[in-house]
Amino acid sequence: MTDSKAPVAFRALQLANEQRTAYGLRYNDFTRYRKHCANRTHRIRSSLKMTHGKGREFKKLPPITQDNIKDGHLQLLLFESERAWAYSQELIASSLQPANENQSSTLRHSATGRFRRAVHWSTELLSHCQALHASSRMSARDLLEATAYTLILNGRFLRYRDEFEDGLIQLSVARSLLDEMASQASTSRDQALATLFADEVGPEIRYCAHELGRSKAYDIDGIVGEISTKHKNELVEGYDALVQKLKRESLDGGKGEAQRRLRDIVWEGEPVPVRNPELVDVILKVQEAETVLDESAGGKSDDAPKGDAKRGKQSHGSRSKRGVAAYDAILLALSDAEDVARKLVEAQQLSGASSTGSVAGTRDIHFLHAYIIYQLLSRRIQRDLLLINALFSSQHAQNARASSMTQKKLSSTKKPQKEQVDARLYPAVVKLLDTILQSLEQMRTLSIVDESPDLATAVEGRILYTRARRSLFLSRCYAAVKKYAESLTLTQQSQLHLRETSTILSTSDSDPISFGTPAFYPLTTDLIDSLEADVALDALQFKNSWFAYNGGSINPESSKAHKKPLFFDIALNYVQLDMDRLQERAGKKSAPPKSAVSTPAPVAPEKKPVTRAKAEEVERAATPEPQAAARGGLTSLLGGWWGRK
Repeated sequence: MTDSKAPVAFRALQLANEQRTAYGLRYNDFTRYRKHCANRTHRIRSSLKMTHGKGREFKKLPPITQDNIKDGHLQLLLFESERAWAYSQELIASSLQPANENQSSTLRHSATGRFRRAVHWSTELLSHCQALHASSRMSARDLLEATAYTLILNGRFLRYRDEFEDGLIQLSVARSLLDEMASQASTSRDQALATLFADEVGPEIRYCAHELGRSKAYDIDGIVGEISTKHKNELVEGYDALVQKLKRESLDGGKGEAQRRLRDIVWEGEPVPVRNPELVDVILKVQEAETVLDESAGGKSDDAPKGDAKRGKQSHGSRSKRGVAAYDAILLALSDAEDVARKLVEAQQLSGASSTGSVAGTRDIHFLHAYIIYQLLSRRIQRDLLLINALFSSQHAQNARASSMTQKKLSSTKKPQKEQVDARLYPAVVKLLDTILQSLEQMRTLSIVDESPDLATAVEGRILYTRARRSLFLSRCYAAVKKYAESLTLTQQSQLHLRETSTILSTSDSDPISFGTPAFYPLTTDLIDSLEADVALDALQFKNSWFAYNGGSINPESSKAHKKPLFFDIALNYVQLDMDRLQERAGKKSAPPKSAVSTPAPVAPEKKPVTRAKAEEVERAATPEPQAAARGGLTSLLGGWWGRK
C-alpha cells in the first residue's frame, strides 16, 4: 500500500507548547487544559474510527501497526499523555489546599497513578516514533522531539517520587538533546522552541542536584555536560547518529528557510535572546517591515528635526510621504509584538516562574518587553518627525509655485521676499510635538533607559529640546491672532529650555540615540544654536509687530477706547480749545437745560440763604398739560379708576 510508505510529520514539542499556551497552562489552569485534552482525544478517536462502539456492546480497538499508523494516532497518544499529566498536576494542587487536608494522602496517591499513566502513554508514543524512523518515515528532528518529551515527563515523575538520582539523569539527557536541537535549528522558531523547554527543565535539574548535596548545584551546564556524557547512549539509542543526522537535515532545510531566521538583536553590545516561539513570529514581522522601510527610504532616514521653511527646502516631500506610509506596517508589527510580550510578562508574574532560564545573567522576558516598547516609541517618534517635515515640504512646494508665477510678473530688480508659512500649519506641528514629547517621556520611564546613564541623559535632552520647539511654534500660533504678550512669554520659555538642553547634553560624552540601532532624532549643537537664533529672531519680530499694533499695550481694547487723535497733540500747542463745547457738539455731553422763566436780578438784596427746594422751584420749567385721552376701551376704564374723565 502507498499509505504504509508515506512519511509522517509529527512535532511533539511544538504541538504540546501550542496547546498548553492556548488552553490554560499559561496561567497554570490545569483543569481547563485537562478538559481540552479530553475533548481533543474524543474528536481524534471519532475521526480515526477508534471508538469502542455504542450501547452496552464493547468493541475492542484495532491495533496500531506500521501499515495503518498516521499522524492522528501519534496525536492521540500525545493528548492522552497530556491529559493524564494535567490531571496529576491538578490533584497535586488540590492535595496542598488546607480544605483538603484530610484527603491529602488519597489525592497524592491518585496523582501518582495518573502521572504513571502519562509516562505510559508517552513511552508508547516514543516506541511508534522509533519504528517510523527505522523505516525512514520520520525525520531525526521529529524523533528527537518525541524522545525529549518522554525523557522530560519521566524525569519529572521520578523527581515527584523523590528519586532524585534517576530523575537528574533523565532530565540532564533531555536538556542535552534540547541544546543540540537549539544549536542545529534551521529556523529561529525551532531554536526558541528548544530553548523554551530547556529553560523549563533547568530549575528542576538544579533542584535535584541540590537535594543530592552537590556543591555546585547552580552550575546547570556543568551538571548536564557531566551526566549526559555518561548516560546519553544508555537512554537514547543511537544518540550520536541521531545528532549527526539532525545536522545534515538542518543544513538541507536551512537553505530554503533562511528567511525565517531572526537577525541578531543587540543592545549595548550584548545580544538579546528571543526564548519564546510566539515572540519569534511577531519579531520576524517587525524585521520584515524594517527591511521594507529601509528599501523605501533608500537606506537614509529623513527624520532630522526641521522646524521652519528654510530647513524644509532641503527635504524631499515625496520621499517623506512614502516614508510616513512605510511606518504604518512597522508600527503595527511592533504593537503586536508588545502585546505578546506583555501577556508573557503577566503570565510569568501570575505563575511565579523563574524570570530567566538556567543561564545566569540572561536577559529575561521583562527586558525584552522593555526593549520592544523602546523600539515602538522610537519608530513612532521617527514617524512624527517625518510628518512635520512633510507638512513644511508641502508648504515649500506651494510657495515655490507661487513665487515662480509672481516672478514672471514682477521685475527682476526687486529684492526676493522672505518665504511665508501658512499660520494654519503651526497648530498641527504643535500637536505632533505633543505626541513626540509624550513618547519621549514614556521612553524615559523604561527600565532599560533608566539603567543606562548616557541614554537617560540623551532622552532628557531631547525632551527639553522638543519643549523648546513646541514653545516656539505655539508662540507663532498666538502671534497669528495678535496675542503678542503670550508669544513673547513662550519665546522666553523656549530660550530657557534650550539653555537646559545645552547644559544637560554637556554632561554626557556619548549619544546612544544618534548612533544607536535604530538611529533617530539626531541632536547636535548646531541644531540647538540654529533653533536659538530662530527664537531670538521671532522674539524681535513679535516685539516690532506688537508695537505697531497697539504701541505695546497689554489691553488693546482699553487703549483704543481712550486714544487721543494725533491732531490734538499738534493743535493744542497753538490754539486753546474749548473742550466742553467740542464734547457737546460731538454729542458726548448734554447741554445744560435752559430756564423757562427769566427773573430780573435783584438790585441790592440781602444775602439770605436760599434753600435748594426754592432754587429748583425757580429754575423748573412749566409742566405742560397732558392731552386728553380718547374715551372708550381699556384706557378709559383704567382712567376712570384714577379719576380721569
